[in-house]
Amino acid sequence: MDDVLNLAKDIKLLVFDVDGTLTDGTLYLTDENIEFKGFNSQDGLGIKFLLETGVEIAIITGRKSAVVTARMQSLGIKHVYQCSPDKTPAYHDLLKKLKLNDNQVAYMGDDLTDLPLIKKARLGVAPANAIEFVKQQAHYVTTQSGGKGAAREVCDLIMKAQGTLEKIYNRFL
Repeated sequence: MDDVLNLAKDIKLLVFDVDGTLTDGTLYLTDENIEFKGFNSQDGLGIKFLLETGVEIAIITGRKSAVVTARMQSLGIKHVYQCSPDKTPAYHDLLKKLKLNDNQVAYMGDDLTDLPLIKKARLGVAPANAIEFVKQQAHYVTTQSGGKGAAREVCDLIMKAQGTLEKIYNRFL
C-alpha cells in the first residue's frame, strides 16, 4: 500500500472512464431508446472533495450520453470527453490543455479500451469488477466495484497520500 500512496502523492489529475467505473457497467435502455445510468452518491461526494483539494477530475468515455453530461455538470467536472472509443487522443488533449504530464495523472478504468491509459498514467487503477487482465496491469485494484464506491475509494486514497483527507473528515466531526 505504501507504494500506491507514493504514486498518488503528486497526482494533479484523476481521469475516470464511466461505464463500469462510475457506474456498475449496466446500460439501461427504455423502449424509446432513452439511456439511463445509476451513479453512486458516495462516489460523487468523494469527487467533490477531491476537486476541493485542487486535484482536477476528467472523464473520458467511449459512449455519448446526456445523463453523463448532466451528472458531470452536477459534480463540477469541467473536462468531459464523450464519444472517445480510442481514449488516447482525448487524454493527450487534456494533458496539453492542463499543462500536465503522465507522472501527474491517475487513471481509472475497467476494460481493454482503458488499458493504454492505465499503463500511461503514474497511477493506473482498476475497480474490483474490472476484467482480470486489466486488474493485472493496474497499480491498484479497489476493493469496491464500479458504481458501488470504487471512485470514492480512489479519491480518498489520493487525498490520504496528499495529506488532505483528514482535514476533509475533520469538517464533519
